[in-house]
Amino acid sequence: MLASSITKYHFRIRTRTGAIVENVAIFGKSEDEAGCKLRQMYKDCEILDCQLVQSSVLGRGNHLNYEDVVDLIISA
Repeated sequence: MLASSITKYHFRIRTRTGAIVENVAIFGKSEDEAGCKLRQMYKDCEILDCQLVQSSVLGRGNHLNYEDVVDLIISA
């Protein structure tokens, strides 16, 4: 899969037990797809906020390599 075809989203959610979880990062082709992935991990959660994350690594149109992944981890 090309890196340019996916986007990173940061979610702020309330779990079914009422706990607030911030900065849940999910990759997806769209916000809806990322939300579906999120709901698979956090069943019955309420999405409080969703922010699109722009990254120069993701926008290059190339495949991610080891150095790109390390840069993403360090910058998080």
